[in-house]
Amino acid sequence: MDQLSAISEELAEIDGRIADNFRALSNGFQKLDKIKDSSRQSRQLEDLTDKMRDSKRLIKEFDKEVKALEANFDRETTKMLNDKKQSMIKELNSYVALKKQYASNLQNKKIELFEGANEGFAEENVLLASSMTNQQLMDNGNRMMDETDQAIERGKKVVQETINVGTDTAAALKAQTEQMSRIVNELDSIHFSIKRASQLVKEIGRQVATDKCIMGLLFLIVAGVVAIIIVKLVHPNNKDIHDIPGLAPPAMNRRLLWSQSHS
Repeated sequence: MDQLSAISEELAEIDGRIADNFRALSNGFQKLDKIKDSSRQSRQLEDLTDKMRDSKRLIKEFDKEVKALEANFDRETTKMLNDKKQSMIKELNSYVALKKQYASNLQNKKIELFEGANEGFAEENVLLASSMTNQQLMDNGNRMMDETDQAIERGKKVVQETINVGTDTAAALKAQTEQMSRIVNELDSIHFSIKRASQLVKEIGRQVATDKCIMGLLFLIVAGVVAIIIVKLVHPNNKDIHDIPGLAPPAMNRRLLWSQSHS
């Protein structure tokens, strides 16, 4: 730690966090042997898996920091840092192998060391530290880091696409809601117009009925007058039929009256 502090405070901090994780992993696997309940063992394995994920992320940060400062290092320092990284990867792979062994014993096939792109690393490409060379460890670690980056990028794209779909859906729902509000307002206007038209039709109907009654009465009056006139003309000497007020007597009577006055 002191040697790394002299090189880079950032590298020393990352190394300390990785060491803390490895101590927690060692203690966790020791406790796992003492746990008899399978469900508690599964939860313990999940906690240890999270620690291994964090350790992998920190190793990747350590590697990036080394590459960023590599130009300032001499050959001996570069070799020391590479050996340090290989040792981290080697120790992490040993915990991965332990985790796989416990998971197999618990028949918990759903627990994975890394999600998505790291599935192959968790189940197929885990090698025991004793059977791997330093170069294999480095290549394997770099490949896993690249696959994790690709999985993260794919996840980001899926999340962004989901957000875009949600935004479009919200906009469409808002437009449909506004359209429904306009339709409701138009329906209210149509209903009011229909109601007003019905009232007008009723009023017109009442007026037409009243006009028909008046016309009927007038027709009866005119028909009566015409009937009386016809009867008077046909039977001018019929005394039972009174003259219509304001109507002159028949022409024959007027001639008789004129003859009598001159004789």
